[in-house]
Amino acid sequence: MRLVIAAVGRARGDPSAALTAAWLERLPWPATLVEIEERGRFAPAARKAAEAKKLLAAIPAGATLVALDPAGRTLSSEAFAAQLGRWRDQGLRELAFVIGGAEGLDQALLARAALRLSFGPMVFAHLLARAMLAEQLYRASTILAGHPYHRG
Repeated sequence: MRLVIAAVGRARGDPSAALTAAWLERLPWPATLVEIEERGRFAPAARKAAEAKKLLAAIPAGATLVALDPAGRTLSSEAFAAQLGRWRDQGLRELAFVIGGAEGLDQALLARAALRLSFGPMVFAHLLARAMLAEQLYRASTILAGHPYHRG
């Protein structure tokens, strides 16, 4: 299973970039982080639509889509691992995660998601959300492998 994380914004030396990269390197699955930017002044709805177009262009055609969304489902680490395990066992080839910018994700993109995932009711900086997602992907892989990293 190949993972793609498509995210709005560029880390440009932010400390969270190194943290995200460190977690992604530990994964048993190949993982790619794609950063997109939409420059210019837009109304919020127009910005979200433009970002959605770029996010969708950044992920492989046919990939199963997971959207990080504060209004999405909250899952325990074990439940997230179980979902990844189901997709893996079903032979899923590509899994794409999308992280929006300051305005969030466009409704059309959210409607395409197989899972809208929330890290809880708090809102996090998008750069921090990347690191949190990378760590949860690693944690899920250790849960699936029976590794003692997760002590739940």
